[in-house]
Amino acid sequence: MTTEIQCTVFDESSAYCLKDLCRLCRVHAQFIHELIDEGILSPQGNNPQNWRFGAVEIKRIQISIRLQEDLRINLPGTALALDLLEEIEDLRRSKSLLEQLQALEK
Repeated sequence: MTTEIQCTVFDESSAYCLKDLCRLCRVHAQFIHELIDEGILSPQGNNPQNWRFGAVEIKRIQISIRLQEDLRINLPGTALALDLLEEIEDLRRSKSLLEQLQALEK
């Protein structure tokens, strides 16, 4: 028995319109609007027809979906969880950088 795995590689410099974002993340535009209203996503552009989303937003959508489906967290809780996860990631990066600098001083 073989399992087929599909993946998509996102270029961090690419920008995706709302329609592409919905297709890539397999969500409805209404869900994207809800994430924007909650402050989870911040599209570039001044209206839905001009909105552009990057790889960071795709990652945030995917994490939001998992938090809601797996842990049944509501949108405000999802926003908080995403902020905390990003803070942890920043702290880990800072710790790693400090450890590298400390190693250079020895």
